Amino acid sequence: MTHTPHELAADFPDQADRIHEMKISDRHFARLADEYHDLNRTIHRAETGVEPVSEEHERVMRHRRVVLKDEIARMLRED
Repeated sequence: MTHTPHELAADFPDQADRIHEMKISDRHFARLADEYHDLNRTIHRAETGVEPVSEEHERVMRHRRVVLKDEIARMLRED
């Protein structure tokens, strides 16, 4: 496991401009991206021991991050 944050721009480098545009033009996408960012930071703090959580809670957070990322990826493919 790495302790590197999974930033959307890094995970979708060819979509950085589209991510920015969609955050401005699509409220649902912006909400998902904000939730992903907040959750991603929380997971990173847990992984690095800054704000430890139980293994179960970390697992649940990681699962939610995958769900969010899948939805974001689906929205990026549309249009």
